[in-house]
Amino acid sequence: MKDNNCIFCKIANGEIPSKTLYEDERFRVILDLGPATKGHALILPKEHYANLYDLPEEYAGDAMKLAKKMVTKITDKLGCEGFNLVQNNGDLAGQTVFHFHLHMIPRYQADRQTIGWKPQEVSQEELEEIKNQIIG
Repeated sequence: MKDNNCIFCKIANGEIPSKTLYEDERFRVILDLGPATKGHALILPKEHYANLYDLPEEYAGDAMKLAKKMVTKITDKLGCEGFNLVQNNGDLAGQTVFHFHLHMIPRYQADRQTIGWKPQEVSQEELEEIKNQIIG
């Protein structure tokens, strides 16, 4: 299934040109047009899934396997010193294009990027309560 109004569907299926690093029957990997760092790339499924919740489990596993393959290649070719994998779901989480995509962001010593969060304090009791909420 494709969404005719989705820019990532159009890119993933070759209707809009991109700097493609990899393509197979289910995925296209492209360089991000607004990169955080040199070599920042996106994994896009060719089928339309709005987010991780909608993505079939098989695709999720294959996207992570593809990320490992691409991260290894990008590290070898560009000499980065680390990698962030970022995948946002929903407005509040920072998702701006509602087509599942996985950011692969190479990290360099002087890249001046920050990707992270401020850790909160939590007690063991609170962690236990949260654990019980999740697993029942």
